[in-house]
Amino acid sequence: MKLIKLYIALTALILLTACSATKFISDGDYLLDQVEVKSAQKDFNVSLLEPYVRQKANSKWFSLFKIPLATYSLSGTDTIRWINRTLKNIGEAPVVYDTVMAERSCEALRSAMSNMGYLHSEVELQTRHKGKKVRVTYILKPGEPYYLRNVRYDIADDSIRALLDADRQYTLRTGAPFTVERLDAERNRITNFLLENGYYKFNKDFIHFSADSARDSREIDLTLHLDKYRPNSNAPETLHPRYTIGTVSYASGDKGNIQLRPKVLQYNTAIIPGTPFSANALQKTYNNFARLKAIRYTNIKFSELPDTSVLDCDIQVSTNKPHTLSFQPEGTNTAGDLGAAASLTYENRNIFHGSELFSIELRGAFEAITGLEGYQNQDYEEYSVEAKLQFPRFVAPFLSKTFRRRSTASSELSVAWDLQNRPEFHRRVFSTAWRYRWAEPRHHVSYRFDLLDLNYVYMPWISATFKHDYLDSVSNRNAILRYNYEDLFIMKMGFGITYNNDKLALRANVETAGNLLGAFANMASFRKNDVGQHTLFNIAYAQYVKFDFDFTKQIRFDTHNVLALHGAFGIAYPYGNSTVLPFEKRYFSGGANSVRGWGVRELGPGKFKGTDGRIDFINQTGDMKLDLSAEYRTFLFWKFDGAAFIDAGNIWTLRSYAEQPGGQFKISEFYKQIAVAYGVGLRLNFGYFILRFDMGMKAINPAYENHKEHYAFLNPDFGRDFSFHFAVGLPF
Repeated sequence: MKLIKLYIALTALILLTACSATKFISDGDYLLDQVEVKSAQKDFNVSLLEPYVRQKANSKWFSLFKIPLATYSLSGTDTIRWINRTLKNIGEAPVVYDTVMAERSCEALRSAMSNMGYLHSEVELQTRHKGKKVRVTYILKPGEPYYLRNVRYDIADDSIRALLDADRQYTLRTGAPFTVERLDAERNRITNFLLENGYYKFNKDFIHFSADSARDSREIDLTLHLDKYRPNSNAPETLHPRYTIGTVSYASGDKGNIQLRPKVLQYNTAIIPGTPFSANALQKTYNNFARLKAIRYTNIKFSELPDTSVLDCDIQVSTNKPHTLSFQPEGTNTAGDLGAAASLTYENRNIFHGSELFSIELRGAFEAITGLEGYQNQDYEEYSVEAKLQFPRFVAPFLSKTFRRRSTASSELSVAWDLQNRPEFHRRVFSTAWRYRWAEPRHHVSYRFDLLDLNYVYMPWISATFKHDYLDSVSNRNAILRYNYEDLFIMKMGFGITYNNDKLALRANVETAGNLLGAFANMASFRKNDVGQHTLFNIAYAQYVKFDFDFTKQIRFDTHNVLALHGAFGIAYPYGNSTVLPFEKRYFSGGANSVRGWGVRELGPGKFKGTDGRIDFINQTGDMKLDLSAEYRTFLFWKFDGAAFIDAGNIWTLRSYAEQPGGQFKISEFYKQIAVAYGVGLRLNFGYFILRFDMGMKAINPAYENHKEHYAFLNPDFGRDFSFHFAVGLPF
């Protein structure tokens, strides 16, 4: 009831302030209250034409509320007062209807429909006045579209005609819709094809069209004309010159020596002597050099040898300083325990004169832990060292030279040692990995392949209190907890693929661990421990398979409003040498990037409800995860964006564990255990990074079976259901 009253009061305030906006409208003028684009034909997609409207009404938050206009309307006319200046700065001035802009919009809409093949289209402008406001509607009358009847290619240059004929480079067909977009695409495609085949001086201005339509017919006879070469209007016509690459030379842009091996420069140069000039090879060369950490910028110039069709290529390279040293302090807060950390990083961008990036990072952290009883020490210390060596190419046998040149790749070797001392235990983690990354920018696809990723977890000491309370006690024995406080080998391989454009992002990853060791264990008869696990050097190894899929789609309504849809699914299964997943590989739910009505690791698995806050961070993990989100994002003012979201999801275990009652996935039950949250967010958007503040409320809580607490949105309790999140970057 309180929420309904608040909504009514907010709506009334918005309407009142929006009405007061007309006080800024002069006599004879009108506030542009609403703009619509409609079509007289049901099957015509008007959303394609909306961007051609020259004057839009005031922007709306979440496409509903004109809060920026309302804010501006709260100001007075006295600009000396700071409150009036502030309201006007953060608000949005009323849009005054402009008849000239309306006529230009009609012209732009007619032109756009004509370009789409509706050559006899019309636009009707309708206005409805109410007081000092006006609502404008553009009625589109596209008529019938036109189609191609006969298509002819008039190629004046015989050499180009032969090249196009050989590659069948004609795509305009009889019966295709007659659209400017289609004609431009053919023009650009032929131009790009010729630029790829040596025609260095060719541009699309040499291509034009002529069209004839029969009377009382919607069919068009089209001719594509490709003219001969003419460097200027006074020069005679000649055949288009076709160029080949002569010499390729390198020079330093820093007036010194290039601190890179010649083979590295040649490897990253896609411009090959003796081959036809290629615009793609030129761009790929720029891209390859831009990837090299040792290079600051590149400038490529071509010079034509006199009286020849040969181009010499000169590549100027400017290099970065090879050595950098950085220091980064930070503060930490883990569940109220305050601490500090610092890292020192050294980088060498050209350690072997092949633009190899070598880095070594030293990190130390300290945290004062409170609330622990029965433990001698009351603090947490961590020290780590990590070294990485990255090569800007594939470092692998059996790969062809063509594949290496075509791929935008890197190879990375990393080694790390991490020392953690807690009051409950001491942990040492050694890790090393060999990874590959490569991409296909044209197709918006990137790949990751972890050939070897080895982690060795060593527990040199566990306090007697911790062992008694959680590991050895028969009454409180926890299999999941115990497994994660034993020495362990994790030897895995993984592969991932990502597709990402402006509107859609897809990610898929798969990894397996322990299979290679499992094969050796059977052949070499590895020893088994007391619970039947094979061991290597008396240490059990993990064995599992894991798959993750992530999907994000953005639907943009206008420049200020976008709907983001997100879905994620993950599943991991321990087998062979393992009955429990390692803690680092288990899924958790809740937090800033999951179901935001819950805190991190506070949701699930299934309908499990935590009983012991000290160890629930272990128990509230699972082998399967589902996340679904819909988030409406809107621009507010200045650097502030707003969001309203609905999240759903949970985690489950694939096996039944006594410590997680109600957590196992069952087809007949899982849909009843999907948690739902809703909320709003405020984002401070600086472009290069975003500070995010999200406030979530539980809507459906699977941990409770009684109606009042299960359907929390019907009985909201701020103290019970609210969760606040601070994060950097968008959630998806």
